[in-house]
Amino acid sequence: MSIKAACLFLIAVNIFSVKAQSTDRVLTEKLSALARDFKGDIGIYVRHLKTNKTVAINADTIFPTASMIKVPITIGMFSKIEAGAIRYDSVLVYKDSLLYAGEDILGSFKQGEKISLSKVLMLMITTSDNTASLWCQSMAGTGTAINQWLSDNGFQKTRVNSRTPGRESNRSRYGWGQTTPKEMAELLVKIREGEVISARASERIYRNLIRIYWDTEALSQIPPYVQVASKSGAVDRSKSEVVLVNAPHGDYVFCVITKNQQDQRWEPDNEGYVIIRKISSLLWNYFEPKSKWQPAKGIEAWY
Repeated sequence: MSIKAACLFLIAVNIFSVKAQSTDRVLTEKLSALARDFKGDIGIYVRHLKTNKTVAINADTIFPTASMIKVPITIGMFSKIEAGAIRYDSVLVYKDSLLYAGEDILGSFKQGEKISLSKVLMLMITTSDNTASLWCQSMAGTGTAINQWLSDNGFQKTRVNSRTPGRESNRSRYGWGQTTPKEMAELLVKIREGEVISARASERIYRNLIRIYWDTEALSQIPPYVQVASKSGAVDRSKSEVVLVNAPHGDYVFCVITKNQQDQRWEPDNEGYVIIRKISSLLWNYFEPKSKWQPAKGIEAWY
């Protein structure tokens, strides 16, 4: 093994094996039962940070990220900021050439309008604005630079594919980005623990991740007064969400990703959305069994 390969191996071990982990067999059985009849492929990873008990169902399998790739993109931007290549309080000038067609806030801007970089970073995460995200991906040094950070920090399967030289075949298979349930969940843990780029960068990223507009899936099954960091993603045949809950009796993180779904409808009762809600509800009640909270009656009409 080369020195570089050995170093990368040690980094990966450090990321995912700092504490001895054990499988939560009861929870594994419950989640396996939920996933058993899913019409498509599904991966689930759960870790309770206090007890270090885990569930891993296809947790190391590669899945599409859809918009969850915006977490690595925001890390790429903060890497540039901390390196002094761009200031966090920079004022940017919007150009029509940046537009990614779709229902985006930034995409409604006119040529020459100004916006602060901090707001672009917020839009990328909070409202999952695609125009903002692709602009940040470019400013971060493209997927090439973001993927280098991921590789250097032990994330061997999480990658930006779109608009990234050499990733064309991966893009045709997985879309904008690819990851595993375990890597995406543990990436959120590193942010939570202040270990991404710098303590202040991690804190700023985490603050954006707790202000999510799209809250009708996993977040809808967690009390609104409990802080949650998250990012979701969705394309026709894949639904996904990564969630870190600052729960009263100990933080827990989970990531659910689907692919090859039979149900491709963009409706609230899409099978992918439904199973994410069911898993989130099961986990909340499993880790907080004395909680009496339930989603408000009739709120599903607003999903």
